Amino acid sequence: MEAIISIVGFLGAGKTTLLRHLMSSYINNGWNPFIVLNDYENANLDALQLTDKIDPKWIRALTGSCICCSGINELRNHINRIPERANGITLIEANGTSDACSLMEFLGVGFNDRFLPPIQVSVVDVKNWQKRGEHNELESNQVQVSSLIILTHLEKITESRQTIVVRELKLLNPFAKILTMNKIDVTLLPELLPSKNTAQKLDHQKAHWSSCSVDLPDLPDLDCIYDICQALPESILRVKGCTKIGDEKKYTYFEHNPDGQVFIRPFNGVPITGSKFLTIGPGSEPSLLKKVIETSLIAANLRLQLKTDDNKSI
Repeated sequence: MEAIISIVGFLGAGKTTLLRHLMSSYINNGWNPFIVLNDYENANLDALQLTDKIDPKWIRALTGSCICCSGINELRNHINRIPERANGITLIEANGTSDACSLMEFLGVGFNDRFLPPIQVSVVDVKNWQKRGEHNELESNQVQVSSLIILTHLEKITESRQTIVVRELKLLNPFAKILTMNKIDVTLLPELLPSKNTAQKLDHQKAHWSSCSVDLPDLPDLDCIYDICQALPESILRVKGCTKIGDEKKYTYFEHNPDGQVFIRPFNGVPITGSKFLTIGPGSEPSLLKKVIETSLIAANLRLQLKTDDNKSI
């Protein structure tokens, strides 16, 4: 029978990093994973970043619906149509604001008999755990029915901080195994059992935030990315974008996490939806995104003009 592993966790906690690690490990061990990615806006951006390791036909990107409620039927339909294969395993990455307890309730029914009962793996950002203000309740919800909790963002974290976080996680979910990513034995994950923990009820609307995306033009330089991210209000917790920089022919991908960090890396391939800029969180409006982009381009032109004037004065 085929195992289904659902990966949950707050925005920016490291779910895609874990997904990529599991996918590569399973492939290297002779397994045949099928990947399902769910996001509010343009899940294809993340999906394309996996195609250097796996054929695109084994990836499904679900955009614009939440698999913990409105998107559950679409998710079930996709999974039930997954071709049978030797050593198959299905990995699902839920969006970062999913109501993880509701997701497991819905995942427990409606799949073909060839699938094992789904298990949930939660990713916890140790650095920012329960520092989310009004979103702390949602973050704690995302660990309560997980069979395994993976600790991430451990760089420069003190031992006492990690101990405090682990203690709080055990209070919320005393049945879950708690590991760091380098301690995972992927061959044992399919043998995990669904959690027996009783979860606290979450107001489901707290898991539903606004999001939007707009086309993103080519940017003159990398500074534009930082200008764009810094200009957004704090209520916007997650930013993703993909475009070309300067005269480069290849695309560049960037992310802005809830803690303010900006990550920039090469993009694998060409985005099928074209260059995009997307945000998640209260205040996400196309008019705001377009204004921020326009302001960053004005700043880039000023930088270029100043550089030109400096060169003339030499």
